[in-house]
Amino acid sequence: MKEHKNSAAFFANKECSFYPCHECDEDINCLFCYCPLYHLDCPGDYEIIEKDGRNIKNCTGCTYPHLADNYGDIIRLLKQSF
Repeated sequence: MKEHKNSAAFFANKECSFYPCHECDEDINCLFCYCPLYHLDCPGDYEIIEKDGRNIKNCTGCTYPHLADNYGDIIRLLKQSF
């Protein structure tokens, strides 16, 4: 398992009762515990499902915002969305 040190771009909250919330081959970046890309067409592995008569984004299998190497791309995508 690849480990990272906590920094401004990475934080692993290993004390959280939900950690790890996704299966990854490296430490999970909890900095984006709630995905900031949810309302965007993100590059993560998501699917659109129907729930209660409407289509929603299901990110259950997505680890994109939790991988340390994706921090720069996430910031870039957020800047582009404004």
